[in-house]
Amino acid sequence: MLFRNRKKDDIHKQKWNGLGGKFEPGESPEECAIREVYEESGLTVNNPYMRGVLTFPLFDGINDWYVYLFEMHDFNGDLIESPEGELEWIPNEKLLDLNLWEGDKIFLKWLGKPGFYSGVFRYEDGVLMCWNVEEYGDISATE
Repeated sequence: MLFRNRKKDDIHKQKWNGLGGKFEPGESPEECAIREVYEESGLTVNNPYMRGVLTFPLFDGINDWYVYLFEMHDFNGDLIESPEGELEWIPNEKLLDLNLWEGDKIFLKWLGKPGFYSGVFRYEDGVLMCWNVEEYGDISATE
């Protein structure tokens, strides 16, 4: 996980996030995820597994954000000093104790379970107002 505390004017400032970022022209979601993980952590990822797609309408007050979620178990390399914040390995059972976006606390429970999901998380001024998810496979047992 990445504790976002280094970028100026960061919408995620002082929150924990998974690694990721914006697409470069012509990139697939997998290529983008592999590149972003490398740039932010120094780790090289092999065979990322897409688990879901999330939509955050007007998340920054201007644009809709689309997030492709991946699980990555096959990687190598050494962690670098990330330009975006502090990197730390967090045990899965401690993830929900971190300062996360409220929507993250919902979808992080699904990782590691079978299935694929598509969700919409609506925020206003940084507050989660409502959310909805379509489940494809068995992710309903989240507790």
